[in-house]
Amino acid sequence: MAAPLNLKDVTLDELTESFTAWGHSPYRARQVLKWVYKGVDDFGGMTDLSRSFREELAQRTHLSRLRLDHCQHSTDGARKFRWLLEDGLAIESVLIPEADHLTLCLSSQVGCAQGCRFCLTALQGFVRQLTPAEIIDQVLAVRRLTPEGPPLTNLVFMGMGEPLANFAHLVRAVKTIQAPWGLNFSRRRITVSTVGLAPLIPRLGREAPVNLTLSLNAVDDDTRTRLMPVNRRYPLKEVLAACRAFPLPRHRRITFAYVLLEGVNDAEAQAVQLARLLKGFRAKINLIPFNPHPRLPFRAPAPERVLAFQDILREAHYPVFIRESRGADIAAACGQLIGE
Repeated sequence: MAAPLNLKDVTLDELTESFTAWGHSPYRARQVLKWVYKGVDDFGGMTDLSRSFREELAQRTHLSRLRLDHCQHSTDGARKFRWLLEDGLAIESVLIPEADHLTLCLSSQVGCAQGCRFCLTALQGFVRQLTPAEIIDQVLAVRRLTPEGPPLTNLVFMGMGEPLANFAHLVRAVKTIQAPWGLNFSRRRITVSTVGLAPLIPRLGREAPVNLTLSLNAVDDDTRTRLMPVNRRYPLKEVLAACRAFPLPRHRRITFAYVLLEGVNDAEAQAVQLARLLKGFRAKINLIPFNPHPRLPFRAPAPERVLAFQDILREAHYPVFIRESRGADIAAACGQLIGE
């Protein structure tokens, strides 16, 4: 017997095809997905379906759900969730409160294979890819936990894993998240961050239009390779060329994230070089003072050094922001997720 069909792994067209093959009217697919993306995780809750159809769905399809294993609350309002997947593995996602909305930082893999030296997830290594359903389930689970208050409107793929290394599942999940029959998020409210898997950057923009953030972190290949092993495969010149080929809508910018590490990449001369490196880009620069952890060998620069770095970039007419770390007291800040 075929494995049950996970309803969050398929598109509306694919589910329509399956239902038609099973002898049901095509409209049933849209009817079922309406319940799925309302967050109903039990076929009994699909009250406008006949009992016999619900029983058939229970036999032939599957409604996945993450199990909340642990939730930590930061003093700044951020919340870190550790979810147990159906095979017992764990991932983390982080909910960040803004003035009038919520932003969710999503994971795309269990662990990560990229080995960035300033990121705690790298110490876990790569375990496996998340399915489209497991990506989508993070959004649905957080919506269930936040029924009141500001709406969840923004999604950032900056949690555990390299999103573009799980390209097919990422694109499928993003399309469902954006679809009117799915979660109906605006493409302007979804951001994918990458270490720089160059060949996939333009493809992402063509296949699943989203905002792009490149984790840059250095202005020369030697330093970047030391911090980010991926730079051996895709050095700066190649990564920046891929960013130039990213189909960027009018009035939108590519964000370049730059984690500031004391004595490594925070010199004023490096800020000058960064300004030159990004010349010609419609760019926004996010400076991220390193979030320390006992298992990582770096420190954050002094605040005045961060401000001096920012001033140089501002003088070069870049919009540049010092990104406030949220959830650092619960190891939920950038680079601190490990699922333990």
